[in-house]
Amino acid sequence: MTSAAGPVADDPLLVGSHRFGSRLIVGTGKYASVEETERALAASGAELITVALRRINLADRGEGSLGRLLTSGRYTLLPNTAGCYTADEAVRTLRLARELGVAELVKLEVIGDPKTLYPDNEQTLEAAKILVKEGFTVLPYCIDDPIVCRKLEDLGCAAVMPLAAPIGSGLGIRNPHNLRIILEHAKIPVIVDAGVGTASDAAIAMELGCHGVLMNTAIAGAKDPVRMAKAMREAVSAGRNAFLAGRMPRRAYANASSPESGLIE
Repeated sequence: MTSAAGPVADDPLLVGSHRFGSRLIVGTGKYASVEETERALAASGAELITVALRRINLADRGEGSLGRLLTSGRYTLLPNTAGCYTADEAVRTLRLARELGVAELVKLEVIGDPKTLYPDNEQTLEAAKILVKEGFTVLPYCIDDPIVCRKLEDLGCAAVMPLAAPIGSGLGIRNPHNLRIILEHAKIPVIVDAGVGTASDAAIAMELGCHGVLMNTAIAGAKDPVRMAKAMREAVSAGRNAFLAGRMPRRAYANASSPESGLIE
């Protein structure tokens, strides 16, 4: 899915029936305080915010609570199934969330290994099939495997979210070749999820043609999360602009910026 060049203001991220001006999706964990979370979210410019359903009580909407911030109406929530290790756990968690009034837009995450936090492909596909049939708009976290991404798209997922590197590692884009293959064949948005460490990583993902970037630790784990959130906002925008502009071709040798033809002797 390749976007035609045009003004970035007229270049929204489309996920299912949802439309977002920002292509940066941010998480809400690991911040020092709710106040810091609020400031970082604002600095990021993100409209879509992911929240771990098994690690936060959205029903707690008391003064100064994270639940109150997230249900303030300023953001679209993307509930995720972090901490789930089976398809059954993930499906049950999202069904409960829907009963609590959380929207149908969800991030599916089924972990296969507690050390690497790599996803379980088989369980992810099983859960995605059930959730799509039940009317959820599913964004699955997955390995950067073109075959898995194709299967998730065929099941009806609204986007695919291949990792750049292990969750929370900050290693950046480890396999740009696989991302290029995924992008070449996908007809739905490809959103890099996990492994981004700094602004240049986000820019690279967007320059490759990815439609968005999701991150949490890269911002929350920075020495100054609010400033890093701003940097990520600018990096995603710059990377998208560069992709739409189309970079110059790489050359093996120099090519003078000023042409030699027409020189006055």
